Amino acid sequence: MAQEKQQTESEIINETGNTTELTIEDQGKDLISQTKNKNLSSSNLIKEFEREQLKKQLPEIYVGDTVKVGVKITEGNKERVQPYEGVVIAKRHGGLHQTITVRRIFQGIGVERVFMLHSPQVASLKVERRGKVRRAKLFYLRDRVGKATRVKQRFDR
Repeated sequence: MAQEKQQTESEIINETGNTTELTIEDQGKDLISQTKNKNLSSSNLIKEFEREQLKKQLPEIYVGDTVKVGVKITEGNKERVQPYEGVVIAKRHGGLHQTITVRRIFQGIGVERVFMLHSPQVASLKVERRGKVRRAKLFYLRDRVGKATRVKQRFDR
């Protein structure tokens, strides 16, 4: 009898339609059941957020490839895209934190730059040519000068 009375007291009918309001105990039970169903733990929330931040249209990049990276540069209130072309000498990490190290020769000096692939600062990424290498990291190119820094071209990918 008491349970029936509590249920009738907790149901409130609005003038706009038939909506029911639950008591605090019932709401607590519903929230617990929702959290169990959705698995809203902090690690799952972080994984879901990172999954949303991933870029969808990225080409397959391998070490040894010559790539052209379009980098967004902000000067005052203007924003432009500057191309940076070079050889990928290293790939690191995975997922949202994936990075590539690109090396190029600028005015006779070797310049390396690390790009986070899923960063909003990377506007575009294009593979100019595929490289044929037998190493995972091409740090030996740092010691080479001139034509010795060339990487053979690969045609099967």
